[in-house]
Amino acid sequence: MTDGVPTDLFSGVRVVELAQWVFVPVTGALLADWGADVIKIEPPRTGDGYRGLVSQGIGGAGVNPSVQLANRGKRSVTLDLKSAAGREVMLRLLAEADVFLTNYLPPVLERLGLGADELREINPRLVYARGHGFGVRGPDAGRPAYDSTAFWARGGLGETLTPAGLGQPIPQRGALGDRNGAVHLAFGVAAALFRRERTGAGTVVDVSLLATAIWMLGSDVIAALHGTFVPTGPVTPAERTFPPNPLAANYRCRDDRWLVLCCLQPDRYWADVCRAIGRPDLIADQRFADLAARAANRRECVEALEAAFATRPLAEWCDALRGEQFPWAPFQAVTELADDPQVVANGYLGELMTGDRTSVSLPTGAVQFDEQPARLRRAPEQGEHTELVLLELGYSWDDITRLKDGGVVV
Repeated sequence: MTDGVPTDLFSGVRVVELAQWVFVPVTGALLADWGADVIKIEPPRTGDGYRGLVSQGIGGAGVNPSVQLANRGKRSVTLDLKSAAGREVMLRLLAEADVFLTNYLPPVLERLGLGADELREINPRLVYARGHGFGVRGPDAGRPAYDSTAFWARGGLGETLTPAGLGQPIPQRGALGDRNGAVHLAFGVAAALFRRERTGAGTVVDVSLLATAIWMLGSDVIAALHGTFVPTGPVTPAERTFPPNPLAANYRCRDDRWLVLCCLQPDRYWADVCRAIGRPDLIADQRFADLAARAANRRECVEALEAAFATRPLAEWCDALRGEQFPWAPFQAVTELADDPQVVANGYLGELMTGDRTSVSLPTGAVQFDEQPARLRRAPEQGEHTELVLLELGYSWDDITRLKDGGVVV
């Protein structure tokens, strides 16, 4: 287990989650990390479709790390919401809930009688939180979406990050937009709960993958709005670019690995960089005396820095620069993160034990409280807590038997 300490920021908060795959379920997992009782509602026969990824070879030996990441710390209830009895159970849950979390399409929610207006009539304090592809208004409000369509493609990420002349857009990495959108939705839920503590009123919270992309591309969107947007240039590996600030550029090391300098106050750091790379002679070179001089002589400046960085492999530069106070970093492979001393020291990766005592390594999340990462708890098996939650709602064992016989729960 991770060394994280249980944090009770959301202790006593009950979240009912009617959601599948990644975007909104990750929001539920983040709330569960910090103490919320998150009850995940799953269809009796199929469960969350995300559980099926293990059949595609993701994970191993029956372990589905993707499901663990998106559903850790929750309880699972199977419920047939198309039946009258199933809807009655759902409404009893929601009458006592603090948050309803969903990514079901609006027409589906309306057919199930789970629209925002209906639920807030039975529970005026309910925070009704929805994750969408394209937003709640407009011609595409009811269109199904994944992050590869609403976030990466329509939101401009793919087009913006694809170099000119590549021939086709670069593909999105797995669930990139989903996990970013989930953080926004978790923030919205937390803010709505805070507002409710002050006013007593519930709130409808909406986050879309399209809006998440626009926010992430904020600098480029501003440029586009003001007519100054510059598309990503072509891939020209044989050509070296010469930026006006040579201390904000990438440099190749002897082993063809790269590091980045990002000194946005270059005059402040110029002497330190020169000393650190073994070129103190450059400090007195009048061609590089200040920002304006380095910009005027950018080719010579970049080439001098380039030659210096080419003398050592990346690992040696990391050792040499570790104590320096100017902004720099290695271009690190994701396979190297587990051994990064900063990742280890801060507990950014942790482990949880599944029900069969298999250890699974997962990111703990970006937010920490009292300098501690979240304590990771396993995801539930499909329907693992159905009987327990029904008993908590006041159903008797005879009632539960009837629900099982009717196929409402399993």
